[in-house]
Amino acid sequence: MKICICCSLSFSDEVRKIAQQLEEVGHEVLLPNGVMIRLAEQEGFDPVQAKIDTDSTHKHVDKIREADVVLVCNYTKNGIENYIGANSFAEMFVAYYFNKPIYALNPLPDMPYIHDEINSFGVVVLDGDLSKIEE
Repeated sequence: MKICICCSLSFSDEVRKIAQQLEEVGHEVLLPNGVMIRLAEQEGFDPVQAKIDTDSTHKHVDKIREADVVLVCNYTKNGIENYIGANSFAEMFVAYYFNKPIYALNPLPDMPYIHDEINSFGVVVLDGDLSKIEE
């Protein structure tokens, strides 16, 4: 199965480990360009300019369209448990629009301004168990 991962660039190390685990059991994994080229680790990293220079938004939408399912890797960030940022939220919307099953690695965050929308997408929470992704 082809799985597109959506995440904050802050989670790049964790996400590369998740991708490896999925590949070891036979899945093809599509990662955000920023994770693949380790954008956040580059000297003088400017997230806005990096997104413009790499055209990451268009490229990731293409990956979502190509995938069978989407996996949101949501960890604690900025004191918010199971954080889903603006970019990941937008990618979840795109996945929903393309009728892709959406999985969240961890429980959905308590973020009131996106609570209703995220819950309307039919996200399946894996509670850290990747084997729950159905083919």
